[in-house]
Formats: sequence, structure tokens, C-alpha cells
Amino acid sequence: MRAGAGLTPPLPPQLARPRTTLPVGAEWAYEPKLDGFRVIAFADDDAVDLRSRNDKPLSRYFPEIALPAGRYVLDAEIIIRRKEGEDFNALQQRIHPAQSRIALLSKQTPAHVVAFDLLALDGEALLEVPFADRRRLLEQHFAGEVELTPLTDDPAVAGEWLETREGVIAKERHAPYLLGKRKGMAKIKRRRTMDCVVLGWRPGKRAGTLGSLILGAYTADGRLRPVGHCSGFRKEQKQELPAFLARYESGERGSAEPSRWDADRELEWTSLRPELVVEVSYDHASDGRIRHGARFERWRHDRDPRSCGTDQLDS
Repeated sequence: MRAGAGLTPPLPPQLARPRTTLPVGAEWAYEPKLDGFRVIAFADDDAVDLRSRNDKPLSRYFPEIALPAGRYVLDAEIIIRRKEGEDFNALQQRIHPAQSRIALLSKQTPAHVVAFDLLALDGEALLEVPFADRRRLLEQHFAGEVELTPLTDDPAVAGEWLETREGVIAKERHAPYLLGKRKGMAKIKRRRTMDCVVLGWRPGKRAGTLGSLILGAYTADGRLRPVGHCSGFRKEQKQELPAFLARYESGERGSAEPSRWDADRELEWTSLRPELVVEVSYDHASDGRIRHGARFERWRHDRDPRSCGTDQLDS
């Protein structure tokens, strides 16, 4: 692709610095956090080159994605939208080596682009232009042709997104676009809590310590199944918990063999009787599982393990 768009790959996207609370002030604007693949779209007339955050080419996996002709560069997200929100698991399935499979999935689970920044237009790079002005240009030139992420300057609206979406991206209005830097943007994830049955534990890196707990919950028909794992223990807890958990061990262990805990990659585990309940916090769940590792909050000795249902993942 020629340099006529103003910028060419590789182009590391600006990143967001994690925060636990929503920043408030006239200098901030807010977008809902999307759950998809971050993508930089390089358009050169009718040719479009989609690149991942790590500069991997993505265009071949999403033949159904069409962007308007022109010479521009967009910062955007590829998503698959369901009634209940974005479906990241379905999106992951789209990365497949077989062209026939790619063609089939492009019809069964079509994806589309949601844009939130304009980095170049008609041969001119816009990296030094303040975000508020880049957003204005994005709306002027692409509204109606490309889906644009919602944007608000109202912290109350952003607070509602924080309660109902995956989180919020806060952007400094006057910030330039800083390639690969965690500056000028903040990421605030929605945090949820859940009470889970402890199914087992995995050892830590140091001998005799705990690395993580394997979490489970009961389905509506009474089956106890894995829903994820949690970590976030203090040094003292990592050292003390193996002895505490020993009294609940079922006698079943596994190592260097396919794990009975579904698709978890760590294979060494010690099974526990389903008698302990733990409260964990997490930021995302999909397909009935906590997608990323949860964080330990507290033991719930007052909670009946049978009352810990998978329906909590829907809240």
C-alpha cells in the first residue's frame, strides 16, 4: 500500500492506562469499551488493509467487512454483535487457516467495524491533532458510512456504561495520538462479583505455594461445572492456603495430562470436595465462563455451595 493515506503499517495504536475509577472533568470524553479485536484500517482508494494491534494482517479472515473508498486510516474495533452484546468467543473462531471455513463463518457470524478515531485523511497524518478535532473530522467524513462508537462528555452517561457494558474508555480531549503509548487515554473496566464453589487448586511457581483456585458453579439442572479460576492472593496466603485446603482434598490429582477442568491450560491440579465457597471479582464472562482470571475477594463460609449458580454470570 502506498503512503498516500498519510500513514503506513506498522502503526502501534495508542493504549489506555488502567484505572479503577472514572476520571471526571471538562478535559475528558467517554466511549463505551468494546469487546472485540482492536484494528487499524488503512484505506487506499478501494483497497483496505486491516491490521491487528500487533500488526498482524486480518483482512483475509473478514471478507465481509467493507469500508468506503478513500485514503484514510481509522482506529477501530472488529466486533460480532449479539442481542446481549459483543460475542468475543465467536470472533476468536473467525481466525481460521482454511479459506472454506472463513467463507462459511463470514456468513454465519458476520463481523463489522466500529470506528472511534481518525489517524489520517487524504494523505495527511492527524496524529498531532487533538482528539476532539480528530473525532469531529471522523463524524464529518464517516458518519452514515461507518458505524462510530458512541461518545459523551457526561460522566453520568459514562457511569451507566460502566454498569451495563464491559467498561469505559476515557480520552483527554486535547491529547494527540501517541503511537504505542499509554497516555491520554484511560480504561475503566466493569467489575462484577460472584460466589463460586472451589473445585480444586493449582500450585504456584514456588514449591509448596498456591497459584490459583479452580472455580465452579451449579447449572439449573444441578450439575457442578468449572467456570474459571482466580488468583490475586497475598504472599502469606499463597504459603498458608495449601495446608488449609488439604483437609478438603478429594484424593484426585492430575499432572501433565489433559485437564478435567475443561480448556484451562495449566494441567497440574488438586481436586477438592465441593464444600468451600469463595467470592471473586471479575470483569468479563462469556459462554458461561469467566474469560479472564478472577480475583479473590473473601471466603463465604456462610454460603451453601449448592446456592452458587451459573446464573450469576448473567447479571
